[in-house]
Amino acid sequence: MEEKEIQDELASIRNLMERSSKFISLSGLSGVLAGVYALIGAGVAYNIIYGGSATFGVLYSIYGLAAIALAVLIASLVTGYILTARKAKRRGQAIWGNVSRALLFNMAVPLVSGGLFIFIFLYHGHYSVVAPTSLIFYGLALVGASNFTFTDVKYLGLCEVVIGLIAACLPGYGLLFWAIGFGVLHIIYGSMMYFKYDK
Repeated sequence: MEEKEIQDELASIRNLMERSSKFISLSGLSGVLAGVYALIGAGVAYNIIYGGSATFGVLYSIYGLAAIALAVLIASLVTGYILTARKAKRRGQAIWGNVSRALLFNMAVPLVSGGLFIFIFLYHGHYSVVAPTSLIFYGLALVGASNFTFTDVKYLGLCEVVIGLIAACLPGYGLLFWAIGFGVLHIIYGSMMYFKYDK
């Protein structure tokens, strides 16, 4: 067997092993759109906080901000699922299997813990923790999930954690850091992933 044939065979084996141990159908475009949704949500939230809508009271603002965050989350999840399913179908990879279940579990533990942690602090009236805590726990979720998908996801997660820690040091700028973490970073990351893996 010639050296080129051996290298081709090894590359084929490596590709097969990666497909069975990593979920490689994540869509970069869904990351870009999630970032766009987050920036739109941050703009609407800014209007609620600073644009006069807050005159209805703090409770109105909290419910309004929670509704915006939920809308951004749902839009991002639906878009991510549709685009990832389409990419998985093109690649001939099942969207639901052992690897995708492991990925979701490793993301869900920090996300659910972080969500409960935020609700506990909101109940006690500590609103300034929402932005940093959501960024930090989301970043930890990405780091955990990166073992089951592209390594690049780990770097996005680490950046989210750093942005969250900075936001914790500057509590008056939570919305700005939230927009940077969930908006700008997702657009940059999604664009890089799109040109690296989706083209």
